[in-house]
Amino acid sequence: MGDTVSGDPPVPITVWPVPAPAAGETMSNAMGVRLVHNLTHPSDLITDLTAGPQLARAIIAARRRSHLQYTRRLGWEWHTATLVVTGWPIDDPAEPGDFFDRCRTSLVPGGCVAVLLPHGDVVLPVDVITAAKKAGLAYLQHIVAADRQPRRGQHTQLDIHTDVLIMTRSATENGGNDG
Repeated sequence: MGDTVSGDPPVPITVWPVPAPAAGETMSNAMGVRLVHNLTHPSDLITDLTAGPQLARAIIAARRRSHLQYTRRLGWEWHTATLVVTGWPIDDPAEPGDFFDRCRTSLVPGGCVAVLLPHGDVVLPVDVITAAKKAGLAYLQHIVAADRQPRRGQHTQLDIHTDVLIMTRSATENGGNDG
């Protein structure tokens, strides 16, 4: 399977069987744990821009360092981080391009931005990826979060609840932005 925005090479799509988030929250506890363990190492700094305590719990349990954002409306300080996690749409009054410019500046080379989108709007992921690419971030991976794991040989439709787009600050100067 390929990506929704053509990549060079195509971006892999992965299915994570995790519970759906509670109303008003960005993710479930299981999603927070998977993001922290899959995208960081013990000494890495994580910036949490999510709604709900799930990512903070995962950061503490994994003994990672964090910059937790409890007052997103007042703005947030930018620290050099390995991972920035946010729901979408962002509460930041800036344009998406400005948001991703700030993310790129705050990421260490090879660092990632994880954007969690409610599943269903087919245009929204394309808009987010386009804004991130214009800011110099490379589109690395698309994670589909579903309530149950797909089973071989069965043609059941997944109950997808969240799309997670992973962008990275490339070690190359152009960040995957070809011009």
